Amino acid sequence: MKIKSNISILLLLIFLTSCTSLGVINPDGTMAFKDASGKKHVMTVNPAVPKNPYNKESWKKDGDKMFYEGDARFRSRMGLDISRHDGNVDWQAVRAAGFEFVILRIGYRRYQKGTLEIDERFRENFKAARDAGLEIGVYIYSQAITEEEALEEAELVLEELKGEKLELPVVFDPENVPWEWARTDDISGEQFTKNSVVFCNRIKEAGYKPMIYANMLWEAFTLDLSRLSGIPLWYADYEDVPQSPYDFEFWQYSAFGNVPGCTEQRTDLDVQLIRVEK
Repeated sequence: MKIKSNISILLLLIFLTSCTSLGVINPDGTMAFKDASGKKHVMTVNPAVPKNPYNKESWKKDGDKMFYEGDARFRSRMGLDISRHDGNVDWQAVRAAGFEFVILRIGYRRYQKGTLEIDERFRENFKAARDAGLEIGVYIYSQAITEEEALEEAELVLEELKGEKLELPVVFDPENVPWEWARTDDISGEQFTKNSVVFCNRIKEAGYKPMIYANMLWEAFTLDLSRLSGIPLWYADYEDVPQSPYDFEFWQYSAFGNVPGCTEQRTDLDVQLIRVEK
């Protein structure tokens, strides 16, 4: 009886350990993850949202560069995202270093005043990145508190693009500003989801591909991803492998990249997953 009891305790401990493993969906539909500060959370995984199809063992890192290898279903390529905060960029050097795409900040809403602005270096970066041969997408840093403001942000993007061709999506980037007061502090997840739907519908209507930027906290507790069906995710997470239980097309895996041509500060690094057609 004692042996059986010890075995039962061991099995229980193994089960409990597996249930708290990061990034593993438990039998009850929950999953543990760490946020950017290292704090652990437990989320309920939405069964209606398409799941992460990537093999964890296929992620390989070489210095600052991330690759996805050994899975014939997908290929990966490296990119970065850039705003005026990155200063002067030598785009030819970026391309020569093996980066194939960039997601440029096209504009932003101020988190206290609420005014909309065009990124001061957007047009300059757009032309230089295009001349260097990089594929381009754009994002807007949103602090919209209503659907009307989200639509206003979409119209700003479309007005600034003026019909320019984009190879990559137009990204809606709603974010919290945790360190001081911001106009979005008391906005509900339901409202953020409504804002996302309105923005993405307008972008799609204009002939561009919309996308949503989200980290684990937003995926777990803010956005209702089941209401954003068909809109790809640009997922932000700085762990060694993605924790997200959900599918994503782009992964922002670092905010501290050392990129040739970007010398004024550390740079956000991204990898794109492209499904290989059979």
